[in-house]
Amino acid sequence: MTRSAGRFVGGLAALAVLSVGCSHIPRPGSLVDSYEYGGASFYGREFEGRRTASGERYDGEELTAAHRTLPFGTRVRVVNLANDRAVEVVINDRGPHKKGRIVDLSHRAAELIGLLRVGVARVRLEVIASPAADRL
Repeated sequence: MTRSAGRFVGGLAALAVLSVGCSHIPRPGSLVDSYEYGGASFYGREFEGRRTASGERYDGEELTAAHRTLPFGTRVRVVNLANDRAVEVVINDRGPHKKGRIVDLSHRAAELIGLLRVGVARVRLEVIASPAADRL
């Protein structure tokens, strides 16, 4: 092996060791170990009383949320990664419609995890129960 080839192989080995030691930072909306990571926001007061995609009326005091794909009636735990506060909500709407966000929370749910002051936070979302599982 030539000297330059040896340096190249040694460099690759060092890069491999470094990449293994780095922590993985999930991209918004990615699933890691059955959790989804991304941004959370919350409904403004102007949505109060409007119909959600499920047909229910939005009530900011209820523990509900919007998700792009989860079935209506799915119960999920949302954990604010900045403070580890969690809330359980039921999916009853579609959204959010902003890139990088994975869930829109009701006003009360956002309050419980400390989201009201910051507006948007990185969260971990975990499915607790799906409507299909409840029927079994």
